Amino acid sequence: MIENVGVSMTYNEAIEKAKEHFGKVVAEQLERIERMKSAEEWIDYSKLRPIIIGIVGGDGIGPIICKHAHRILEFLLEEEIKNGKVEFRVIEGLTIENRAKAMKAIPDDVLEEIKKCHVILKGPTTTPKKGDPWPNIESANVAMRRELDLFANVRPVKVPELGIDWIFFRENTEGAYILGSKGINVTDDLAVDFKVITTPGAERIIRLAFDYAKKNNINKVTVVTKANVVKTTDGKFLNIAEKIAKEYPGVEWDDWFIDIMTAKLIDPNRQKEFRVVVLPNLYGDIVTDEAAQIQGGVGTAGSANIGKRYAMFEAIHGTAPRMVEEGRAQYADPSSIIKAAAMLLNHIGFTEKAKKLEMALDICTQYEKKLRITGRSDGATGEEFAEYIMETIKNPDLENKWQSYQK
Repeated sequence: MIENVGVSMTYNEAIEKAKEHFGKVVAEQLERIERMKSAEEWIDYSKLRPIIIGIVGGDGIGPIICKHAHRILEFLLEEEIKNGKVEFRVIEGLTIENRAKAMKAIPDDVLEEIKKCHVILKGPTTTPKKGDPWPNIESANVAMRRELDLFANVRPVKVPELGIDWIFFRENTEGAYILGSKGINVTDDLAVDFKVITTPGAERIIRLAFDYAKKNNINKVTVVTKANVVKTTDGKFLNIAEKIAKEYPGVEWDDWFIDIMTAKLIDPNRQKEFRVVVLPNLYGDIVTDEAAQIQGGVGTAGSANIGKRYAMFEAIHGTAPRMVEEGRAQYADPSSIIKAAAMLLNHIGFTEKAKKLEMALDICTQYEKKLRITGRSDGATGEEFAEYIMETIKNPDLENKWQSYQK
């Protein structure tokens, strides 16, 4: 006999319980594969009128930094808003309080409003962990990526003085995270979690990375796994990459294991060699945070979550509850969410406006640095920084100014 949460069971009963649970997990994943195979074609934003942009504040500093990015977007899209080509909708309710009350990662009414939009700009959300006062509900990010089938997490990182120009394609909807809340405590002594890699899931993210490299004349794709140890799932990801690479003879590729990859990203002799990197979900989360730190911290990095029908753009940092508790939220750095806003503009077809915003961000954060954000009263507020960005964009000589800093 064994004890399981206060209930006596035989080994056979524990095994049967685990088999039943695993059977449900497998059934869900087989159904998901069929949905992926029958997914609709890519949305054409040029045919939409209006393009509906949802603003979702989230928790902590989220609503504050989103407000600054929203204001910049409205500034850049003033004419498009007037002529009905673009519409903004502020969506309330994706807060930890509402989520806990509904006992759902995304309350049904909030998800319904999100699905009425074409693209979302989203602030950080709280994911409960052990010791928090909140129930153990699923990550809102993980749930949104699943519900909207946002399979590609795209994160660029640039550090010109180090010759770094990376773009990461992190798989969003499977790996270790998709089943993060589906694990099972078989007994008090045995906990099991699951990791899943599917053929259509791996194919679409790897193909997207190779397509990006080809279209942007980048002759290097790096595939990251731990296939030497995690042989079945990571092995499948690597094998699929090898097959897809044959369709792109003009693009070189290599593969690295996740542990040594984290080391080589900070190796000045190897940093310049990486360009396009594609990797499963958990490894992508780790590596992109490390890459963002090299760039200047997670507060400097934006993130795109791309699917065929929907897209969501977000800051990659957390909710900073301490800043809120200490009354410092107005000093939160909005750079990450503004970078995400630039990626949003580019995704929906406003490439020139996106370029202007990215150049202004570079000038304000890497070169001129007229305002310094410290997170405290000795630095600029987020609102002041947003004003600085917009004033920089207004400069008719913006591109020449940016180019002068590249020399």
